[in-house]
Amino acid sequence: MADYREAPLATRPKTLDPNEYFNLSPDQRRTEEDRAALRANLKRQYQTQLNNPLRKELIEDPALTRWVYARANPYLYFKPSYKTSLLGAMFGVVPLFVLYYVFKTDRNRKEEQIKAGTLARKFSLSS
Repeated sequence: MADYREAPLATRPKTLDPNEYFNLSPDQRRTEEDRAALRANLKRQYQTQLNNPLRKELIEDPALTRWVYARANPYLYFKPSYKTSLLGAMFGVVPLFVLYYVFKTDRNRKEEQIKAGTLARKFSLSS
């Protein structure tokens, strides 16, 4: 745990935070154990429904339904943050400026070669 370094755009996971992991009160431990038992029970119920050989109906998984709805409506669940703003700028704005710079410098170089008469044109209608 001593070798773990914080990432600049991510928070430390709860499992690696010593203050949260080791200094839990009995009530917090009991609450986490209850949540784990509830998750295990739901998982067991889902697995028994899924592996039932006589099953005829569709199994509704509420977590999967929520995930599909959130994927279908991303703008309702988008939360702007420093990371998403940085990624939006890197993949949305920066490529436009890079392409502008590349095309502009190539065009200026060709214009200078045309003016100097050093451009070897591959196709010419006048010859």
